[in-house]
Amino acid sequence: MIIMPIKEGENIERALKKFKRKYERTGVLKELRRRQYFTKPSVKNREQKLHAIYVEGMRREEE
Repeated sequence: MIIMPIKEGENIERALKKFKRKYERTGVLKELRRRQYFTKPSVKNREQKLHAIYVEGMRREEE
């Protein structure tokens, strides 16, 4: 649960902005979207390998 202490006289807009930032950092929404559908382990592994190949290519290109 996210707790946002608000100081006396603090602007509501500013408090909402802080809450939104804190909420995004927890990753709740990202986790919810990830759990909406099932990804087979083989597909997940393939995506990880493709990403690793891409990152390695970018690193080699940089050098």
